Amino acid sequence: MTPAARLQTAIEILDAIAAAARDGGAPADAIFAEAMRARRYAGSKDRRAIRAHVYDTIRAIRSAPVSGRAAMLALADADPAIAELFDGSSYGPAPIAAAEVRAETGLAAQALIDLFDPLIGADEGDAMLARASLDLRANRIKASADDLAVLFPEGERIAGAPDGWRLPSETAAVQHPAYADGLFEVQDAASQYASAALDAEPGQAIVDLCAGGGGKTLAIASLTGDGAKILACDTNRARLQQLPPRAERADATCIETRLLNPGQEVDMLADWQTKADRVFVDAPCSGSGTWRRSPELRWRLSPSRLERHLADQAKLIEIGADLVAPGGKLIYAVCSIIEREGRAQVDDFLNRHHGWTADDSYLPEGVGRAAGRGFLMTPAHDGCDGFFLARLTAPC
Repeated sequence: MTPAARLQTAIEILDAIAAAARDGGAPADAIFAEAMRARRYAGSKDRRAIRAHVYDTIRAIRSAPVSGRAAMLALADADPAIAELFDGSSYGPAPIAAAEVRAETGLAAQALIDLFDPLIGADEGDAMLARASLDLRANRIKASADDLAVLFPEGERIAGAPDGWRLPSETAAVQHPAYADGLFEVQDAASQYASAALDAEPGQAIVDLCAGGGGKTLAIASLTGDGAKILACDTNRARLQQLPPRAERADATCIETRLLNPGQEVDMLADWQTKADRVFVDAPCSGSGTWRRSPELRWRLSPSRLERHLADQAKLIEIGADLVAPGGKLIYAVCSIIEREGRAQVDDFLNRHHGWTADDSYLPEGVGRAAGRGFLMTPAHDGCDGFFLARLTAPC
């Protein structure tokens, strides 16, 4: 492919990604993969160049553009090398007309920025969209961070995460035989900090209420040496089905999975009411803390979608609280930097539930900043995804 043809292909893919963002369609990675399958003639260099164009543009444009061309034109205005590729060649984009619409660049739409937690300052912008490192977590059942240091000497330790090892973003760690052998998992430092903050111990009964594919479930199993009783729940069958083979690979035998029917969670968890020593509620959210990995999420968030997330979060923290034994602990967490999804949800819960208290010290020194009655981790301050968590203790 010519450089101009690569750019035109990127524009076409951006059209599909923008439409999916507006309509709640497939994520950008899936759209890109499907587009490449349809263009089998594209070589590896072509694919890398097209991907760079697509994701550089997504990171630069603050909200879903009217078209992929409008988005790419905004980059062309700042980069003559891109502008030259609008050459009108057979497979390239048409020449640029001065009056054409350009998409707006920036971190996010101002209405979205206005929703951020007060701790988010202007210094966070670049870090929130920079490419994330690849963080690994050693599986204590089989390995340690020292073992990862031997396997991946190009990496470095993650401050405050004893099982963590950080690699450059493009490292193909999951292709290493040690991954297939269950020695480690890919897990961002924020999730490692949150899993450790649960303060789980061997012999405890633990519920991971929104387990998804089981990243934090496996982290808890690792931290307890496969010695706790862990119930991993979710309403998404496809995601929850990923956990058993991952647990088998990790030699984590202490995990039971339970698929919940939406709206019937309370009845389906009746046997766990007030019996869990620890409950983890990693609630569905805007994902605004993960823009480093999925920058198109800022194109997807609408007021109605946010309201749905907020309603789900309030419901799930209530369901989780009912499972906690007297004196037990619940962690409420969201990978979000939006105030209403974080500190405001916890404030509302504590106002409704007298006797519950918020713990004030459970993160490694220097990690996170106090945000109301919880803590907020951010890319610029903590070198990890944006993540709010609060650890709450039930009355005895």
